[in-house]
Amino acid sequence: MTRIGHNNGPTMEPGESWRRHCWKKARHDLLPTLPIEVLRRRVARAKELGLDYKSYASIRAASGHDVIAFLFSTNALRVMAKSPDLPADRLQKLTSITDCHRTVAVHRPLTPKTVLDTLPDQLLDSVFAAPTFTDTWGQTRDIILQQLHTKRLPLDGVVVIGDTSQERAWVGAARLAGYVSADQFFAR
Repeated sequence: MTRIGHNNGPTMEPGESWRRHCWKKARHDLLPTLPIEVLRRRVARAKELGLDYKSYASIRAASGHDVIAFLFSTNALRVMAKSPDLPADRLQKLTSITDCHRTVAVHRPLTPKTVLDTLPDQLLDSVFAAPTFTDTWGQTRDIILQQLHTKRLPLDGVVVIGDTSQERAWVGAARLAGYVSADQFFAR
């Protein structure tokens, strides 16, 4: 029991190093040991998706499922109203992704039609109008869920690739698998 004035620093009671050892051993024993074949397959899958293995493994561990779809924002793709063309590095990365649904949430003043007309055919699987800053948490959730349900995408397999804190909040609002910043995703 902590006493008045206790600053929650390390305990000075005897046996602290033994308790730390026991805690580390118990934690280690809880972590699964994957067969090398499974590990190789997961590394290959991360490469197919264009994710670094650490991000892929943490998303998979948190959701318990494989990544089956990416939800990009037009901010992350650097598609803007003044220049709706997709930059070359973004185009190359999107075309290299295999066996994964690619959808884009389009921020105003762009429209989904403008984005579809600008980008190459077969690059994207779906496009929709992104939630706005004025939408409530529930409205944001409903907008995202409506789009993902029409494509029959399980929420725990969808990863948001975004550029703002608003886009990061989509993960919590719609209970999606995870978030990766555009800088991190497109840096590879």
